[in-house]
Amino acid sequence: MAAVAYKINKEKLEKAAFILKTVAHPTRLAIVDLLSVQERLSVNEICTILECEQSLLSHHLINMKLKGILRSEKDGLNVFYSLKERDVTKLIECIENCNCNF
Repeated sequence: MAAVAYKINKEKLEKAAFILKTVAHPTRLAIVDLLSVQERLSVNEICTILECEQSLLSHHLINMKLKGILRSEKDGLNVFYSLKERDVTKLIECIENCNCNF
């Protein structure tokens, strides 16, 4: 049997792996899902909706911001987050449509 020619797009695969590693946590996936519906939310609003501790949530938000998934803007004492990398929402859609044995 002859080998099929296959060209690996290493850059695309590395970017996909980077994004997957960045959002590979239930809280981080919930943040992405939430911000795909609500354009811009404060840390307190996200914390209330997701029912999690603010310190833990802030850790996830900062990490996702540093890796380019989220953006933030300060308004007075509040910090508001939104999706910078909107295509990451396609991951949520893919997971929701997956017929894997979960």
